[in-house]
Parts: sequence; C-alpha cells; structure tokens
Amino acid sequence: MSSFSTQPPYPNLTVPFFTSISNGLYPSKSIVISGVVLSDAKRFQINLRCGGDIAFHLNPRFNEKVVVRNTQINNSWGPEERSLPGSMPFSRGQRFSVWILCEGHCFKVAVDGQHICEYRHRMMNLPDINTLEVAGDIQLTHMET
Repeated sequence: MSSFSTQPPYPNLTVPFFTSISNGLYPSKSIVISGVVLSDAKRFQINLRCGGDIAFHLNPRFNEKVVVRNTQINNSWGPEERSLPGSMPFSRGQRFSVWILCEGHCFKVAVDGQHICEYRHRMMNLPDINTLEVAGDIQLTHMET
C-alpha cells in the first residue's frame, strides 16, 4: 500500500480562483491550467498578478475568436496583443490545457501542447509576480504552479 497522498494540490478549483505562486516567477518557472470551456462561454482570463497590477493577462474572447494579451499597471491597460499564428485555440464545450513558461525576456504560452505566442515582459521584477488568478466562463479541472 502506498503512503503518499493522491490528493490534488488544489482540491477546490472554483472560479474565480486565486492562488499564491511561492517565491514568485523566475526563468524556467511554468504554470499549467486545465479545464473545460463552458458551452455558452463569452470569455475567460488567466492573470499573473503583482500586487494590484496584472503582469500578464491572457484573455480568450469567443465572440471575437481572439486571444488578447496585455498588462495592466496602476489601473491602466497597455496596448493589446491579438495576433496568433493559427486559429483560435479554444472552443466552447471543449477541454483545454494552458502551459505558461516564464523565460527571462517573455512568457511562452502553449495550448494543448501547441505553442501559440510569446509575450514580452512589461514588468521586469519577476519574483514580485506572485499571484495567479483564473476567472470567467470555464470549469477548472487541474492547476500546477
């Protein structure tokens, strides 16, 4: 009989979901968010936060068929990044897995194993980025920070 726990690290994945990122971000740190997009979804967001600021905002918008990326500093949004090399990687009613890899100069984002974008850091003090927020029209199933 095994003595280790099979309990998931985040047993109550209700949305909106907030969790601390121990020691903040650093190059090679990865975060995985898995879930199911609701069948009537309009949007959801994954935010990497630094206090009241949002260092990285990943925001799939289903009516526009776009994934917006941005940063909010002092309640002011920067310029949106919207272009992707392929089509919208999320679908209503479908499972998804987002992998965010923090590198020294950018975040690299993959959805279901496919690289979709890089987002150049606009906030440079990575260890201060220490909170993950997930909200919107999804059901979370798994989280790794």
